[in-house]
Amino acid sequence: MYTDDFRHYAELCFKTFGDRVKHWITLNEPLTVADDAYATGKKAPGRCSDWLPYNCTGGDSSTEPYIVAHHQLLAHAAAVQVYKDKYQMSQMGQIGITLNCQWILPLTNSSRDFSAASRAISFQYDWFMEPLKSDTYPADMVAHVGKRLPKFSKEESLMVKGSFDFIGLNYYTSKYGFDVPCKTEYLSYTTDSCAQSTAERNGIPIGPATGSDWLYVYPRGILDLLLYTKNKFNDPIIYITENGVSELDTDWIIVEDDYRIRYFNDHLSFVQKQLRVA
Repeated sequence: MYTDDFRHYAELCFKTFGDRVKHWITLNEPLTVADDAYATGKKAPGRCSDWLPYNCTGGDSSTEPYIVAHHQLLAHAAAVQVYKDKYQMSQMGQIGITLNCQWILPLTNSSRDFSAASRAISFQYDWFMEPLKSDTYPADMVAHVGKRLPKFSKEESLMVKGSFDFIGLNYYTSKYGFDVPCKTEYLSYTTDSCAQSTAERNGIPIGPATGSDWLYVYPRGILDLLLYTKNKFNDPIIYITENGVSELDTDWIIVEDDYRIRYFNDHLSFVQKQLRVA
């Protein structure tokens, strides 16, 4: 039902604006919706498990994020299907989806932290990229989530697999990942990966702090994420759809804004390195 609603909405957009819009993005940051709205309840509709201290309106953090992500993928694929079947040839456009991901480095050189960093990326990025590439969820998620992870029907698998002309990528920051024991009770998407992340190693931040408490400047991360995508997901076309930095609070007006100029220059330098590799 919800997939059909989104398909009808998308088709209305294709009919109305297709003569002018040549790059369509079906969804922006489905991860944020699944996590912040259905695991921690920080965003509308504010759902999470009642044992969490977030004053949610109801919900189940161990199942709803996965159900929501699953239906977002189906809605995306349905919109892509109708575009390709009825509009792409005449309108000569492209269609894709935008995903967000922090790059995760292992906190230590231990094999456990390397595995934890890999799982953390799987639970953010591969969660959506793997079905789009191969119609299945990542092996790490299947192993750690089990029966709580929805399954695609044969028809849905065929619809989801390859349902993009490009991938939009939102990258801002990176963190260190480390292994933690898996929980056996009070289950939640936020802990299912058996990995946690931190912005510091031995008290030293991964990069300069910014005006956002979650954003530390680590330009190398954008290159690592691009190379990861290239090597693991068959080198798709990628557009950097979001990237930027917030300034620390000041009481003076920024005129030349060297801070942001340096941020973009450093990130674009790493993107240029990826282009040379390609």
